[in-house]
Amino acid sequence: MPQREKVKFTGGIEAALAGLVEMPDKEPLAYALFAHCFTCGKDIVAASRISRELVKRGFGVMRFDFTGIGHSEGDFADTNFSSNVKDMVKAADFLRDHYGAPALMVGHSLGGTATLRAALQVPECQGVVTIGSPADAQHVAQQFQCDIETIEREGEAEVSLAGRPFTIQKQFLDDIRSTSVEEIHQLKPDLLVMHSPTDSTVDVREAERIYTSATHPKSFISLDKADHLLSKAKDAEYVAEVIASWATRFLPSSKANAPEVSAGEVFVTENDHKFKLNLHSDSHSWHADEPIRAGGRNSGPDPYEHLLASVGSCTAMTLRMYAGRKQWPLDDVNIRLRHSRQHQSDCEDCDEKPRQLDVIERDIELIGDLTNEQRTRLMEIADRCPVHRTLTGTLAIKDREVKNTLS
Repeated sequence: MPQREKVKFTGGIEAALAGLVEMPDKEPLAYALFAHCFTCGKDIVAASRISRELVKRGFGVMRFDFTGIGHSEGDFADTNFSSNVKDMVKAADFLRDHYGAPALMVGHSLGGTATLRAALQVPECQGVVTIGSPADAQHVAQQFQCDIETIEREGEAEVSLAGRPFTIQKQFLDDIRSTSVEEIHQLKPDLLVMHSPTDSTVDVREAERIYTSATHPKSFISLDKADHLLSKAKDAEYVAEVIASWATRFLPSSKANAPEVSAGEVFVTENDHKFKLNLHSDSHSWHADEPIRAGGRNSGPDPYEHLLASVGSCTAMTLRMYAGRKQWPLDDVNIRLRHSRQHQSDCEDCDEKPRQLDVIERDIELIGDLTNEQRTRLMEIADRCPVHRTLTGTLAIKDREVKNTLS
C-alpha cells in the first residue's frame, strides 16, 4: 500500500510550511516535487490526482502549500513570486535531506512558472514539467487587473481570487514585473510543457513562449479539451501517465548506472552519505540501509538482515536441490531466522573477559508427505548449506586499501 506522511519545514520567508509526502510500496524510481497553482493549495483535485497517479507509477512525490496558503503558516500578503520560488527551493532541500533529492519538478499554472526558476537552484533536478503555466509571473496580474490602480495608489488592496479574498501588496506587483522569460533560457534539465489549447485562464500562447525560450531537450504535449484546473479525473491521470513515460528518457535505470562488477564480487558504494548504500553484483543492484530509529531511512535491509537472508536463502536452495535429487515429496520450504547475542558462559578466559556469542536461530518448516527419516535427513542437510558452513567454519576477512586513481 502507498504510504502518506504529513511533513513540516521552514519556507523561504521563515514560515512553517505544510507538506505531504506520498511513497509507493517499494523503493521509488525517483522523487518528484509538485507545486500547486496560484492560491490553490496542495490538496486541490489536480495536485492530489496527479501526485497519486505518479505514486502508482513508482515515484515518491512531495507536494506542499506555499506560504500563507492552505495549512502553511505565514501571511499571504507578505508573499510574492520570488518567495514562492524560495519556498520551492526549501521544499527541495527538505526532500533531499529526509527522503531523496527531487529528480523531477512539476508545477501547475503559476506553480510551473516558479518551478522553472527554482529548478535552477536544485542541481539534482533532471526534468521540469509545466502544466498550463504562464511564461512569466506578470501574467497573474490579469486575475486582479481592476484592482491594480488601487494597489498602486494605496499600497495594497483586497482582491477576489477564485471566490476567496486575498490581500495583494504593491511589493507583489513590483516583484512579478521583474520576472522575464530570459531566465528560462538558463534551464539545463529536460523540459516538458503541457498545455490545453482551450485553456481560458492561461492562453496556450504562454506555452509557446516557454517552449521558444527554453533550449533543448524540450517537448510539448497538448492537453486537448482539458480545462485549466484539470478538473476531470481522466485529464489528471493522462498528465501523470505522460510525465511518468517522458521521465524515463532521463531517469537512470539501476542497470544503466551499475558499475562493472566481476562475477563472484559485490561492490558497495555510498548513496546518501548517511547509511543508505548501493550494492551491485555482476547482474543485480539493490540497497542496504539502517532503520529509521538508527538514523537511516529504512530504504533497504540492514546488514544483519542481509546476513539472515543469505543464510535462509542458501538453506532453502540446498534443501530444494537435495530433495529434488532424491525425488522426495518436498512441496515447500519456509524458513524464519532471527539474530541475537547471548552470553557465552562456557569459554576460556571468561572470568577476565566476558564474551558474547552471536546466535542465528533458524526455524525450518518442511511441507510435504515426507517420512520421519526424510525429515531428519533434510534437517541434517540444512547445516550443510555453503553459507552456513562458511559462517561456522574458519573464516578470515582480508582487507587491503585500494587507492583512488582520481585523487
